[in-house]
Amino acid sequence: MTDKADEIAALLAPTVSSLGLELLGIEYLPAPGGATLRLYIDVPPAEADARSVGIEDCEAVSREVSAQLDVEDPITSNYTLEVSSPGLDRPLFGAVQFARFVGESAKVTLKLPQDGRRRFQGAIARVDNNQIVFAIDGVEFVVDAANIDKAKLVPDWVALGLAPAQDKSGRDARPGKQKKPAGKTPASKKNPTTKTAAEQSPDAE
Repeated sequence: MTDKADEIAALLAPTVSSLGLELLGIEYLPAPGGATLRLYIDVPPAEADARSVGIEDCEAVSREVSAQLDVEDPITSNYTLEVSSPGLDRPLFGAVQFARFVGESAKVTLKLPQDGRRRFQGAIARVDNNQIVFAIDGVEFVVDAANIDKAKLVPDWVALGLAPAQDKSGRDARPGKQKKPAGKTPASKKNPTTKTAAEQSPDAE
């Protein structure tokens, strides 16, 4: 987060907490026509298995936060307030949040390039204080949390059932999905089959 986002997050976190929710982080995106202030909220980790953020939660946070921002006035220009749940590709703010998802993959953009990298994807190997250790192609890559501009999880679409599993050759590994040998296609299968969205890789855009 930027310094401005950090300032606003510190201001609003107690308000979000009073509603029984957690403020994950804030994106503050200034623009000539008006800034965007985006809040990401979630239920506390201890309640994650019992419930999730709903529209009512977002609306309640928006009402309370809007009133507080009107009084505190930390943004002098026009802005649009957005309140969102984290989603499957949830954003990560700070070392503590990275520590929750050790073993999962994340896409990261750095504030300053490091070892020739500014954007990368890697597994979160471990967190040492404010140092995030990623595994990239079998090699550890250590980044200070303060140098992370943006980060978000990369969902395991196969585990979620939203993308097909693949065998070692990269073919669809689900039963009945392997390609038939040439010349063995039944007559009833002459027309090509259209894949559903769930069978297509989410990255094939």
